[in-house]
Amino acid sequence: MANREAPLGQGLLYGLYQNRIRRWLATQDRPRHVAMILDGNRRWAKQRELETAAHGHRAGAAKFQEFLTWCDDLGIQVATLYLLSTDNLTGRKSAELDELFTIIAELADDLSHFRNWRVQHVGSDEGLPERLIAALKAAESRTKDNTGLHVNLAVGYGGRREIADAMRSIVEQHDAEGGTLDALAELLTPELIGDHLYTGGQPDPDLVIRTSGEQRLSDFMLWQSAHSEFYFVEALGPDLREVDFLRALRDYARRQRRFGS
Repeated sequence: MANREAPLGQGLLYGLYQNRIRRWLATQDRPRHVAMILDGNRRWAKQRELETAAHGHRAGAAKFQEFLTWCDDLGIQVATLYLLSTDNLTGRKSAELDELFTIIAELADDLSHFRNWRVQHVGSDEGLPERLIAALKAAESRTKDNTGLHVNLAVGYGGRREIADAMRSIVEQHDAEGGTLDALAELLTPELIGDHLYTGGQPDPDLVIRTSGEQRLSDFMLWQSAHSEFYFVEALGPDLREVDFLRALRDYARRQRRFGS
């Protein structure tokens, strides 16, 4: 569903409207896990005639931290951020990628020092520079005992790749245990595959939000989002406001979830 409501300003009425939605949400079901595709950073920079796309990516990174604070304040348990896809690694110019690597490494470090959040890298290390891999591992290590919001950083992430990696992990583990192919066929279930995904052990996303008006998944959490609710916002990523997020949660609370039935 795309958000078509009229934009709001930043005055008194804006604050009153936000508070009204918050009060209503306090008595409603809220998602445990929210996944975010913060799209439109490059378009945001281009519209403002900024010199490089990196300006948009930095604005997007700042918005991600703001978004996580909104999630945490509302008691959401898990948030997954789509930061860099496997397609990006082959489809972006090297100069832009270098800037992105730096911005993501800085974001991971910032988040690992902010509140009591637990940071986890979900994705493949393949194609990532050592400095970024080191930053992601350091953030994970620094926050592994934290008990607050669980923040997944989807970096070097592709949904198809994740499923293939899960299957490979299952086969390798089964082989190491001396299992046969016939036995593997008996053991192979959706639950087992889910346990071997990058997000194994976590709840699937209840709500997936995408900014910039685009209405597609772009290879993001293909397995986990089988029963997710989707919400699409017209605003470009860096322009996302808290009220847009609150509207998404309000829309989620009003839906009757059917889980494929």
